[in-house]
Amino acid sequence: MTTDEHTLVTVEDRDSVRVLTLNRPRVKNAIDMPLRVVLAEAVEAAMDDDSVRAIVLTGAGGAFCSGGDISTMARQAPELTRPRAQAAQRVIRALWRGKPVIAAVEGPAFGAGTALALACDRVVAARDSLFGTTFTGVGLAGDMGIFTSLPDRIGVAAAKQLLMFPRRISGSEAGELGLVDSVVEPGAALDAALADAAAAAAGPPLALAAIKATLASGIVDRDARLDLEVENQAVLFDTEDFAEGVQAFHARRRPQFVGR
Repeated sequence: MTTDEHTLVTVEDRDSVRVLTLNRPRVKNAIDMPLRVVLAEAVEAAMDDDSVRAIVLTGAGGAFCSGGDISTMARQAPELTRPRAQAAQRVIRALWRGKPVIAAVEGPAFGAGTALALACDRVVAARDSLFGTTFTGVGLAGDMGIFTSLPDRIGVAAAKQLLMFPRRISGSEAGELGLVDSVVEPGAALDAALADAAAAAAGPPLALAAIKATLASGIVDRDARLDLEVENQAVLFDTEDFAEGVQAFHARRRPQFVGR
């Protein structure tokens, strides 16, 4: 594992689970431009590495991510801002690719930090962690996928209330609202996320990727969605993983999926 304090994202492999840790603890892992680039590269590398079956995203120093680094922001023309915004969206596009991604949240997850956590497939949060869609505090609307991830989790009406009238939400309340998927005791988020990631890593990679892609397809037409389900199943039936799953069922043993 990389531990140098100047490394913006530390990387640790635990068997087939890769742990990516935001590493700017002095500013509660606030996201500046260099961190956006390094994080995107780290997630993309994990997605492209066949030895990695699941990803855990967390933060160093007792904080997940306090949001965008406001100290690096200043008024500028749109043509100068777009590369910054696109770098943020590159992170989200990478997280939305095929492998399971689990966020382990301790401490603050504000603004872009909330968006970053919600972009993951599963969010494990400490009971005393804090969430907040605080973009309007600096006159912004939000980015990093928040207009997809937030309404997907709690609905458009509730998302509008949190974006337009932001407030701090504890991990416990976030669980009640459906913002997070699992609430654990303080200090236990990473261990819980690792356990979930290990379970995901033991699952069928091709099927899990198909689930992510299908749910993210945006297809509204029911018949078209049924057609996509048929195509996915037809492809998956002709895989080693499916054959292994059937054999394991008959042998009453746990399947060993390989992603082929």
